Amino acid sequence: MSQSAVKASGVADAPDAGRWKALVFIALAQLMVVLDATIVNIALPSAQQDLGISDGNRQWVVTAYALAFGGLLLFGGRIADLWGRKRTFVTGLAGFAVASALGGAATNEAMMFGSRALQGVFGALLAPAALSLLAVMFTDAKERAKAFGIYGAIAGGGGAVGLILGGFLTEYLNWRWTFFVNIPFAIVAAAGAYLVIREPKGGRNRSPLDIPGVILSTLGLVALVYGFTRAESNGWSDAVTIGMFVGSAVLLLAFVLVESRVKAPLLPLRVITERNRGGIYLSLGLAIIAMFGLFLFLTYYLQIVKGYTPVKTGFAFLPMIAGMITGSTQIGARLMTRVAPRLLMGPGFLVAAVGMLFLTQLEVDTSYAGVLLPGMLLLGLGMGTAFMPAMSMATMGVEARDAGVASAMVNTSQQVGGAIGTALLNTIAASATTSYIADHMGGAASRSQQQLVQLEGQVQGYTSAIWFAVGILVVAAAIALTLINAGRPGGGAVTGSGAGDEAEDELRVPVVAH
Repeated sequence: MSQSAVKASGVADAPDAGRWKALVFIALAQLMVVLDATIVNIALPSAQQDLGISDGNRQWVVTAYALAFGGLLLFGGRIADLWGRKRTFVTGLAGFAVASALGGAATNEAMMFGSRALQGVFGALLAPAALSLLAVMFTDAKERAKAFGIYGAIAGGGGAVGLILGGFLTEYLNWRWTFFVNIPFAIVAAAGAYLVIREPKGGRNRSPLDIPGVILSTLGLVALVYGFTRAESNGWSDAVTIGMFVGSAVLLLAFVLVESRVKAPLLPLRVITERNRGGIYLSLGLAIIAMFGLFLFLTYYLQIVKGYTPVKTGFAFLPMIAGMITGSTQIGARLMTRVAPRLLMGPGFLVAAVGMLFLTQLEVDTSYAGVLLPGMLLLGLGMGTAFMPAMSMATMGVEARDAGVASAMVNTSQQVGGAIGTALLNTIAASATTSYIADHMGGAASRSQQQLVQLEGQVQGYTSAIWFAVGILVVAAAIALTLINAGRPGGGAVTGSGAGDEAEDELRVPVVAH
C-alpha cells in the first residue's frame, strides 16, 4: 500500500513496540557525548603534565574535538538520512569507543590530538542520528513530550555530571580513565540499539550526496569554530582570527547559494527557513553561549577562589543538574502538550537569567548556600524547562527524510554556541580582570594583599562576563517569544516547513497554528 493510500485509509504504521527500550540506549549514547565535552576539561592539567604538552598546545585537546565535531555535524546528519539512522548510530558508537581507547592510551601529544579529532568525527555521526531516531520513533504528542523530556534533561545536565565523574576519575584513578569510561557506555548503547531499535520504513533520503555542500559547510563551520577558539587565546585583532571569520562568512554564504540551487541539497533551506525551527536554532544557540561560559567560570571560581577539589566542585554543580532534570521532565514534559512551546521556552530562559543574576553577586567570600545554590537551582530549572520543547520542536513537522539534518542543526547551534560562548565570555572576563588589577594593585602593600587583589580581579572578571550572559539569555527569551508561533502539539492544523507534498504531511506530527 502506498503512502497516499495509507493516508487516505486513515491507517498508519503502529508505533514501534520497543521504542521505550530504544530510548534508554539513545539516552545513554547522548549522555556519553555530553559527558565527554566536560569530563576531559577536568583531566586536562594531569594529561598535559604526563604527555609533556606545552601551554600553547594544550588548547588542541579541546579544539581538535570541537573542530571535527562542529565541522562535520551537517554531513553526519545527512549520512544518517541517507544510510539509515540505526546503522549510523551504531557506527558512530563503535568509532567513538575506538577513538576513546586511543585517547586513553595516548603516549604523546600527537596521539592525543588525533584521538580527540577522531572522537569528534564519530560524535558528528552519532549525535544527529540519536536525535533523529527519537524524532521518527516518537510521533504521539504525549509520548514525544516524555521522550524529549528525558533527552533534554540528559542534554542539559550531562555536562555537569561530567564534572563530577571527571573529578572522581582524575582524583582517585588517573586522567586516562576519563577516556576509557566511554568504552562501556558505547558498547552497551551499541549492543542495545542493534537489538531493539527498529527504524520506521520509508524515512530515508536516498538522493545523491551534495559534495559541494559538504565541502563548503565543513570548511565554513571549521573556520568559524577555529576563529572563536583562536580569538580566546590570540585576541580578536589577530590577523589569522580575522581571516578565519572572513573566510567562514564567504564559505557559508557560498554554501547557502549552492543549497538554494542544487537538486538534492545537504541542508534543504526549508529546514531552517521555517519560522519555528529557525527561532529554536537561534534561541538555543544563544542560550548555549551563556551556559558554556558559566560552566567554565564557576569551575574556576570554585577551584581557584574557593579552593574546592575537583570532586567537591563536581558535587557543587548537583543543584543545577537537579534543576535541569526537574525542569525538563516535570515541567517541560508535563506542559508540552498543554501550552504553546514559546510559553515554556521564553519563561524558561528568563528564569535561567534570574539564576544568572544571583551569580553576578559573587565575591571572594560569597557563601555557597546564600548565592550559588539558589542561582544554580534557578538556572537549571529554567534551562531544563526551555531545552525540552526546543529539542522536540526542532524536529517536529520536518519531513522524515530531513530528520537527520534537522537534528544536526540542533547540535550545530549548540556546538557553535559553545565555541562562541567560551571565547567571547572569556575575553570579557580577562579584560575586566586586567582592568581591576591595574586599578587596585597600587594600594596593595603586602604580598597577602596583592594575592587578595588578584583573586578579587578574577571574580570581577567572572561577574562581568556573567552580566553579559544574563543579557544573552534575555535576548534568547525574546526570540523564543516572538519568532516561535506554533501552538501546542496534538491539535488539528499542521504547520511545518511549508512544502506541501503528501509524504511530508503524512510524516508530520500535528501542530495547532497559533
